[in-house]
Amino acid sequence: MSVVIRKASVRWKGSARGGVRTVTTDSGVLNRAKFSPGLPLKHNSHTDPTELIAAAHASSFSLALSKELRLTTSAAGEITTSATVTVDLLATGWTVINIHLHVVARLPKMTQGRFIDATVRAKT
Repeated sequence: MSVVIRKASVRWKGSARGGVRTVTTDSGVLNRAKFSPGLPLKHNSHTDPTELIAAAHASSFSLALSKELRLTTSAAGEITTSATVTVDLLATGWTVINIHLHVVARLPKMTQGRFIDATVRAKT
């Protein structure tokens, strides 16, 4: 078994309602990216925890699906996965109540049955 460890850090400067919040990943893809803890997101260019959850789910599912389909870099085709995360403010705080994945694939050399079987395996 190969163990993979990835890290991200958040810098929170200020109070719970104000201040500056940034997230950085070791890869550098996110480097002091501003995020808002408030929901719904205010109209600005910041991200928020719910959006980051959606991005993680969409990318993880696409990766798992491509592995199940045994796609190679030379394989013709495309998979686009979008994730919609629904949160609700409950008595205990903000809670994820639903994550919906929407997958659109163009894989000319793939049968529909093989695709469906792969998506079920990727989901589990």
